[in-house]
Amino acid sequence: MQALVVTQLTPDLSGVALADLPLPTRAAGEVLVRVRAASLNFPDLLMTRGEYQFKPAVPFTSGLEFAGEVIEADAASGFAPGDRVMGGNKTGAFAEVASVPADKLSPMPVGMDFAAAAAMGAAYSTAYTGLVELGGLREGQWVLVHGASGGVGLAACDLARALGAHVIATTGSPDKIDRIAALAHPEAVILAEGRFRDAVAERTGGALADIVFDPVGGDVFDESTRCVAFGGKVIVVGFTSGRIADVSTNIPLIKGFSIVGLRAGEYARRFPDRGRAINQAIRALAEAGRITPAIDRTLPLSRWREGFEAMACRALVGKVVFEPSA
Repeated sequence: MQALVVTQLTPDLSGVALADLPLPTRAAGEVLVRVRAASLNFPDLLMTRGEYQFKPAVPFTSGLEFAGEVIEADAASGFAPGDRVMGGNKTGAFAEVASVPADKLSPMPVGMDFAAAAAMGAAYSTAYTGLVELGGLREGQWVLVHGASGGVGLAACDLARALGAHVIATTGSPDKIDRIAALAHPEAVILAEGRFRDAVAERTGGALADIVFDPVGGDVFDESTRCVAFGGKVIVVGFTSGRIADVSTNIPLIKGFSIVGLRAGEYARRFPDRGRAINQAIRALAEAGRITPAIDRTLPLSRWREGFEAMACRALVGKVVFEPSA
């Protein structure tokens, strides 16, 4: 089978290539899946450089998540050949066939295609865990979503709106504003440059944001501490800006807000019952047509470099989905 293999950690993707590999051998407790679609996530790019917190030994097959059809499973797994499933296991998704533990898979939402299912998993579980589980999102609240052109940011916009919140989306790229507005339908899209607090205050009538969802960090985080309402929460999702921000503890003390770290995968591992409940809630919203993943482009796996490079240069608005068999 063909798979995208990382043989060397490099800053320029020179250690990544398509390779012909034997079909994986299914271990007890695992499910063998024919991958129909697999989505690219920022950690996939970071892992090719050795810059992500999880550092698999090389060589490894890249890819966090996929959607596909079950080929083979244990009778007690709850899955049977032909079932349409979605999930992943940190690596191995960018291949024609993957073998993953049964507890890393869930049924695809009814009526959803493979590309959308592959694009939904990590992005929406991250958004739901941050906004609902940790942020306590309530209808009518104001949510400020940074990095709104990325898969996680767009998922946060989509989910917050579906749950009745008012959304302000931000981007660092003026040429993305119209595309974000068309996809996410927020109350406003603003540039996350310099002092953007006034723009947030204007659009919220001075109330500021009840929840700030921040995958960007750096200068954006710094200014976000001025944009969050008293009693609000800043959800720290990541540091795509490249700088980990510092914050003096007197700032959240004086302004009365909380800073909450989000690791959605770790949250689900530590609290498996909550993880299952999150997946069920997302699936119900998807089946009701209330949330839909935004896909920038769908590519055959043979064009993997195009997708990775588009992510690296921040050219995307939405997810990249690879189709291994295309």
